[in-house]
Amino acid sequence: MILKRMLIKIHWVMSAQLGLDIRLFFRFLYSLPYYLRSLIKFRKNYFGTLKFTPCLHDMAEEGGATKNEYFLQDLFVAQRIFSNNPKRHVDVGSRVDGFVAHVASFRNIEVFDVRSLSTVIPGVIFHRANVMDFEGMKIYHDSEGNGYCDSLSCLHAIEHFGLGRYGDPIDPIGYQNGLSNLAALLKPGGFMYLSTPIGKERVEFNANWVFNPNTIIDCAAQNNLRLIELWIVDLEKSDVQPCIINIEEISKLSLKYYQLGIFIFSKEIININVEI
Repeated sequence: MILKRMLIKIHWVMSAQLGLDIRLFFRFLYSLPYYLRSLIKFRKNYFGTLKFTPCLHDMAEEGGATKNEYFLQDLFVAQRIFSNNPKRHVDVGSRVDGFVAHVASFRNIEVFDVRSLSTVIPGVIFHRANVMDFEGMKIYHDSEGNGYCDSLSCLHAIEHFGLGRYGDPIDPIGYQNGLSNLAALLKPGGFMYLSTPIGKERVEFNANWVFNPNTIIDCAAQNNLRLIELWIVDLEKSDVQPCIINIEEISKLSLKYYQLGIFIFSKEIININVEI
């Protein structure tokens, strides 16, 4: 298992960072004879203009990338948004070409991101903002605690806060500041959908955090967010599985090396009784 993780990490560094994908190279060698045979066969019965544009990897691929955690989480949460039909849904940092596009296909969605977005997308209202910055987010906060939206998502994003990967300021407690601001955006009684890697807590600089699930749960509780559901993306079954919320099950998750957890929180309604 350790060797497998090491090989996966080496492949990721070589392909995603250095642009050298050994797997694609071997697919090229494997597919080249088929391409040449097909070219000769086609050329025997075609006499028009022909340009060589080999696509040697596609025949080994499936019809789409459905066996990854982004696809499963995006679809799962988008379906929840559709069912709940909130008045205003806000997303922070999720994939525009995934989850945001899903939601924008059936309703308006507001997006906050530290990165820019040059494309105007129908149904998407974009705000460039650093969600770790309390002062900068004040314009969206309500001083009386009424919040900005009744539905909020932050999918596969909070684990990057404060690591500088996307040009954000370096901050070892960036996720804490970010989660505090997320809570401030949410109206009492509203729902927040937050996904992040969970397992043995560590920082894989500057890629991401992997959080002990209790770190997220405790930080959320400090900001008046109550955990009501926890789901785990199961890549082996290509499904999203519910997790029982108790000390024993959460402890088991904290001992795993890596899983993607989808936390669903509700913002508590605080009743202030004034005695006269």
